[in-house]
Amino acid sequence: MLVWSGQAVSLVGSAAVRFAFVVDVWSSGERASAVTALSLCALLPQALLSPLAGAIVDRMRKRSALQLADAGGLLVVGCLALLHYLGLLHSWEIYVATALLGACAAFQFPALSSAVPLLVRKDQLGRANGLLGGAKSAASIGGPALGGILLTAFGIGPTLLADLASYAFALVGVRLVRLAGDRPAPPPSGPRRRITEESGEGLRYLLRTPGLRDLIINFCVVNLVMVFGFALIQPMVLLRADSTALAAVNTAIGVGGVTGGLLMAAWGGPRDRGRGMMLGVIGMCLSALVGMAFADGVVGWSVAVLIGALLMTVVNSQMNAIVQTKVPQEWQGRVFGAVMFLGYISVPLATALSGPLADHVFEPQAAHGTGLFTVLGPLFGDRPGSGMAGMFFLAGLAGIGVSLWGLASRNIREIDVVMPDADDPRDVREHEGVRDEVRA
Repeated sequence: MLVWSGQAVSLVGSAAVRFAFVVDVWSSGERASAVTALSLCALLPQALLSPLAGAIVDRMRKRSALQLADAGGLLVVGCLALLHYLGLLHSWEIYVATALLGACAAFQFPALSSAVPLLVRKDQLGRANGLLGGAKSAASIGGPALGGILLTAFGIGPTLLADLASYAFALVGVRLVRLAGDRPAPPPSGPRRRITEESGEGLRYLLRTPGLRDLIINFCVVNLVMVFGFALIQPMVLLRADSTALAAVNTAIGVGGVTGGLLMAAWGGPRDRGRGMMLGVIGMCLSALVGMAFADGVVGWSVAVLIGALLMTVVNSQMNAIVQTKVPQEWQGRVFGAVMFLGYISVPLATALSGPLADHVFEPQAAHGTGLFTVLGPLFGDRPGSGMAGMFFLAGLAGIGVSLWGLASRNIREIDVVMPDADDPRDVREHEGVRDEVRA
């Protein structure tokens, strides 16, 4: 719980500072492109550096990797705070700091995900991952609220100091907890390859392992579909309602994620994880995509995305637990780095596609009843936002189709049967301890 609470506090502090950065950048010029550029500064380093970060994580103790990620964040925020209080902080430095914090986050995910099996028993992995997923969702709600309060009452300086304290708290939590079986990957028998060569090994490991290969392909397609749909939530809600409605919908997403995390913490997830994941994805598509398409009004939208976010936390927790169970500990940093890369790289792609398609294809077709809307028109009408509703519907059908393929694939449906578990690092450490005592 010390590691979880430390990371949860750090997530809230980081979310508060990100909100403060957005406000600061917006107030300096009120340009949407500036805010978008700030988001890309945070996202791209996480996506592009995650394979390299995973390889580095596997070369060191997980405790050290977590401390490296938290210390990096502390150093970046500390420098920003120093510049602010010296009166030397400029907008361009916020972009650089955001990119550096994104690089630290690239280390945090593989380090934390591969450290979880060292903290809890194998049968508790679903619960632990649920708690982490719930903490991320809670940070998405509480972080901006805290950032808004601190920024309004005290300015950006105390907001940075609060984040600095959150990183320090996370570092203390990691330092105090014992990680059973924590050790770097054993060196190869021959000459060790360069770290840049090892950075692609996580992806190669996934692709050469039949069960994980099929699962990750399914995961990537579903992630692309979900991001494609979620990118349309803001414009559709704003087109049909107002910013108050959008705030309610965004809050519902956070509440759904927190509820899903609490559910996983109490339940642990389905016993048959492969089948359970695919059924969860079908539920996500039916609620957050198809349900969003047919909902009309803030209550319907909020319910649809709340259920979708809840199920997404459950699905992601099970995905992490499968990797933690099936992949040997010495490979988990690289594999989680590859998973993070594949998950994050779809975000700019889906976002770049969804906007132009909505503006130049689906919305005009809906307004004039042409193209696909000769069929979809009776379902969604021709008022503003109908084109995006049709896109939600089609994305939901695509996601359900991919999930049904996953259910039909035995490698995915029965992955717990088809693919043996890796050795539990906690058990390995205990057995080695017994052998050491016998030798003594």
